[in-house]
Amino acid sequence: MEIERKFLISKLPENLDDYPFHQIEQGYLCTQPVVRIRRQDDTYILTYKSGGMMSREEYNLPLTAAAYEHLKTKTDGIYISKKRYCIPFGKYTIELDIFEQDAAPLILAEVEFPSEEEARAFTPPEWFSRDVTFSRYYHNSYISQYGYDPSNEEL
Repeated sequence: MEIERKFLISKLPENLDDYPFHQIEQGYLCTQPVVRIRRQDDTYILTYKSGGMMSREEYNLPLTAAAYEHLKTKTDGIYISKKRYCIPFGKYTIELDIFEQDAAPLILAEVEFPSEEEARAFTPPEWFSRDVTFSRYYHNSYISQYGYDPSNEEL
């Protein structure tokens, strides 16, 4: 089970370069349910995600580089590229995604939780902006199909 909240970021945290990061690219074979392939640095993963906004089932399976490249030709929509910084925050890790190419200049932070109660009780740091957990416009699967539209930030 994946339980996470998602936030827009309007101002980057100080000392961002002090934190580790991953280079990620991902594409979607299907968006309902979500079936995604991802390359994170030198790791390749096939992911299935059920429907849902804050909580949903998630299953990850390893792929070889060759399998990833083969499946990449079968993805639909925009291929997403982003740099993900991993920032400790109390007992949580903030995954700060700085989107590149077609989804730039979007910047999102995701925080995963062990329970929905903890997710609802979470107080974000001051550099977080609007909570977009329940907005479909900020799901990567949506962005892969329809692109990123900054005017959605006004919704």
